[in-house]
Amino acid sequence: MNRYPLWKYLLVVAVLLAGGLFAFPNLYGKDPAVQVTMRRGDLDEALVNTVRSVLEQEGIEVKATELKEGMLIARLVHREDQERAADLVDRRLGEPYTVALNLAPAAPEWLRALGAEPMVLGLDLQGGVHFLMEVDMETARRQQSQKYEGDIRSLLRDERIRPRSISPGNAAVTVGFRTAEDLEASVDLIEENFPELSSSAADDDLSVRFEISEVKLQEIADTALQQNITALRNRVNELGVAEPIIQQQGDSRIVVQLPGVQDTAEAKRILGATATLEYRAVDTEHSAQVAQSTGSIPPGTRLYRQRDGTPVLLKKNLIVSGDQLVDASAGFDPQNGQPQVNVTLNNIGAKRMFEFTRNNVNKPMAVVYVERLPVTREVDGEMVRTHRITEEVISVANILEPFGKRFRTTGLDPEEANELALFLRAGALAAPVDIIEERTVGPSLGQDNIDKGFKSVMIGFVVVLVFMAIYYRVFGLVADLALFANLVLIVALLSLIGATLTLPGIAGIVLTVGMAVDANVLIFERIREELANGNSPQTSIRAGYEKAFSTIADANVTTLIAAIVLFSFGTGPIKGFAVTLSLGIITSMFTAIMGTRAVVNLIYGRKQRVKALAI
Repeated sequence: MNRYPLWKYLLVVAVLLAGGLFAFPNLYGKDPAVQVTMRRGDLDEALVNTVRSVLEQEGIEVKATELKEGMLIARLVHREDQERAADLVDRRLGEPYTVALNLAPAAPEWLRALGAEPMVLGLDLQGGVHFLMEVDMETARRQQSQKYEGDIRSLLRDERIRPRSISPGNAAVTVGFRTAEDLEASVDLIEENFPELSSSAADDDLSVRFEISEVKLQEIADTALQQNITALRNRVNELGVAEPIIQQQGDSRIVVQLPGVQDTAEAKRILGATATLEYRAVDTEHSAQVAQSTGSIPPGTRLYRQRDGTPVLLKKNLIVSGDQLVDASAGFDPQNGQPQVNVTLNNIGAKRMFEFTRNNVNKPMAVVYVERLPVTREVDGEMVRTHRITEEVISVANILEPFGKRFRTTGLDPEEANELALFLRAGALAAPVDIIEERTVGPSLGQDNIDKGFKSVMIGFVVVLVFMAIYYRVFGLVADLALFANLVLIVALLSLIGATLTLPGIAGIVLTVGMAVDANVLIFERIREELANGNSPQTSIRAGYEKAFSTIADANVTTLIAAIVLFSFGTGPIKGFAVTLSLGIITSMFTAIMGTRAVVNLIYGRKQRVKALAI
């Protein structure tokens, strides 16, 4: 009557073994480490020896060094040496390398090979990384001026007015005319179409300076700040960081806190980098080689280099820029298998691209990859934060037929294609951001609160164990085993999915402990009722589990629905609570029903006659 088929016993054992395996790395903790990566190229053993010698010369104990997945990890013995070690390595290696703090799992290699990693603790438990980023408002104003340059040029062309020159500046555009009549007609036309521009005298009588109004400049600054916050939040989501803090500070700064993250290399690169594409026409009337050798660049053009070093002259006027891209995805060309980025433009960009390609069939067009990376350089003995801009032509191809809204761009390797698609899909930054402060932060609620949080779990767990063992005797001990297995499975799932555990998450675990015992209480009390009604012990066990199941399922399903709603509509700590509560409900259903039933069957199910139950 109370016997499981073999496969159910094997299922319970397999789940418990897997849970123990993935929970086991949490017993080892993490080693403080320094991580070294390089944007392009491979690291070698010579670099390993260099890093080790730099640290050992300064008296920093190195536990181990390893090359893995394109990065160098130097594990340290003492946590207090971590920041000094990172600074020493950064000064020694210089710009081509990115040096960051890291917490490397101390679990054995065979566990890590199986994908078993310790769970991530949140900013309030473990700390994390804190970035203070400043939006480059000057660049935002200059970009707006460049947009006005193109708009004014198009407006005058439609009116058949040929300006002598159009020069964008900082929050202004200077337009030079050929005649006084053109000047007089154009000023009213420009101010009518762009009321946020006001005209003033320029250097000569045939030039006018159009300045952007203060109201518009403030609007540009606010828009750039809010768009960057949105883009950074999307990028953090791409990183998979749980419960991030991204908020405005002052008029031009953004605070980004990433809980549980000390491997800042990837975070710095994705948060601080500005990568986009520019589509430009190729100057076919002049020789790029001649321009490079003589240093004489034809007017209206600019000299670029392709990836193989070949010079190419491109028109200064942009066809389409990155802020007109609305979607991007990485893929492979089905014909030749080369990596590509599938691009979708907004309506304005699609119109401009279609007009250009329609008028320039069989003419070349270039795709320029622009990347802006934050770097730290040593100047006069001091470390100065600046940035490095890389512009390179990744593709030059003839336009075979007109196209507009959707097309593809090639010329990248697979890693670059995926990364560029991430940047474009997550949202282009309205203006570059510079990381002006970077630090790791300790627990935000204090070590005392952390100790109390973990202590609450242990006290609740022990009290429940004692109560169940005393009140339900043998069945209580079985429930205690299930409760322990439940905690192991929760930790294993948190580790497996990479969820971040916070103090609200601990509260969810404490609640789960009570709910897991509640299911066993319902079962055991039902068994007692059956025994009181005169049923045999075997019949009472079976009836207890079968008749209590519907009640337990209803209670847990309704709680799971509430947890899903909390996760869907909540933010921050609420999501942390909902995650552990949801996982706890799932694991407790397994351990409290199937797990305890398996143990009870092993104890009583094989006996032909059972006179009494220790319940």
